[in-house]
Amino acid sequence: MQHMNYSIITFGCQMNENDSERIAGQLKAMGLSESSQLDDADIIVINTCCVRESAEKKIYGKIGDLKRLKTANPDLIIAVAGCMAQKDRDKLFKKAPHIDLVIGTHNVHQLADLLSDFEKSRGKVLAVWEQAERLTPEVPSIRKNKIAAWVPIMYGCNNFCSYCIVPYVRGREQSRSADEIVAEIRELATLGYKEVTLLGQNVNSYGKDSENFPDFADLLAIVDGIDSIKRIRYMTSHPRDMNEKVIAAVTDGQKICEHFHLPVQAGSDEILARMNRGYTTEYYRHLVAAIRSAIPHASLTTDIIVGFPGETEELFAETLKFVKTTCFDAAYTFLYSERSGTPAAKMPEQVPIAVKKERLNRLMQVQNENSLAVNQKLLNQTLEVLIEGNSKNDTNKMMGRTRTNKIVIWDKTGLESVGQLAEILILTAQTWVLKGRLLRLL
Repeated sequence: MQHMNYSIITFGCQMNENDSERIAGQLKAMGLSESSQLDDADIIVINTCCVRESAEKKIYGKIGDLKRLKTANPDLIIAVAGCMAQKDRDKLFKKAPHIDLVIGTHNVHQLADLLSDFEKSRGKVLAVWEQAERLTPEVPSIRKNKIAAWVPIMYGCNNFCSYCIVPYVRGREQSRSADEIVAEIRELATLGYKEVTLLGQNVNSYGKDSENFPDFADLLAIVDGIDSIKRIRYMTSHPRDMNEKVIAAVTDGQKICEHFHLPVQAGSDEILARMNRGYTTEYYRHLVAAIRSAIPHASLTTDIIVGFPGETEELFAETLKFVKTTCFDAAYTFLYSERSGTPAAKMPEQVPIAVKKERLNRLMQVQNENSLAVNQKLLNQTLEVLIEGNSKNDTNKMMGRTRTNKIVIWDKTGLESVGQLAEILILTAQTWVLKGRLLRLL
């Protein structure tokens, strides 16, 4: 496949982004070059998400758009990978006959062999394992970001929240060995990477599937000792499995960022029970108190679903009050979207879309007020920022992030380099961004 081009279209979460990097690595190893233009591609891979049916409809629309390219170039190879491929399998061929390959979440490492099989037969290729018996072999990656890298520490999920399709398409939890993780991070350090994010559907469950592995807190301590890496992040945590040992690891670590993303999903115990989240609002408040007691300057962010089945106005008011009193730094808020194949999709008392939208607007108003109030407390403080590059909106300004994952923008001086640490004096606080002045490079 020398002198051929590929394009990858990625939908979904950070795990999907990492899978796309592995897909790109395999294609590059086969001699292909990346093309930013779909019209120039000989192979197009769509890495899919199916966490919400609204996202799935969008992806099917994109797949439909590619039929035009296939008609114009019958030799074009179209592959669909990821969670939607895992869920729908050969149904994808029936819905979109112009697709050539369907590759499940456990089969990404087989891409080169699957393309070879297709080249020989020119027939449809379906590769979807039900569950990987062991973690799939490592394959090369082409990382988009040159200073910050995703590092998977585990795959799958055992939680079975009633609204979530992930356990059905990503399989049961499987942890990578600490030695593999450390080796990958050390290699990243030699390549000049400054920040790593440890990835998993529930990182706090790391190591529970093997007696020979450390737990997540111990893994954090091990990674904290790797030279040259300046920052360590992780996502995502499940509140039920977060514990004071992890909080202590963050407190004691030199490089572990003081940012806790703990998706609460709802501020009503009745809704949390319907969601099968496995904790109460009282338990969550205890976690928040423990974090803020140990690390007063830590940031706390969350996810919240609005309009879950059975959510009455009274129950939504409980969530609204919970968000207001907890005072998150930021919240990623979503309308509940029915996901076929999950228990929640069959629950009675589905909330009308108009009601969900109205409640979401009220929730966002409360959270935006909280985010602004939290950020205003940082005025006139000097914060350590990792420089990421030019501001997306103004090339005369630079952009970076604090250890607490806040975006900071300042006037470019010409002295900055991507990947450097800098001290920035905060002069302006907005809801989603801080603005300041460069004091010195570290």
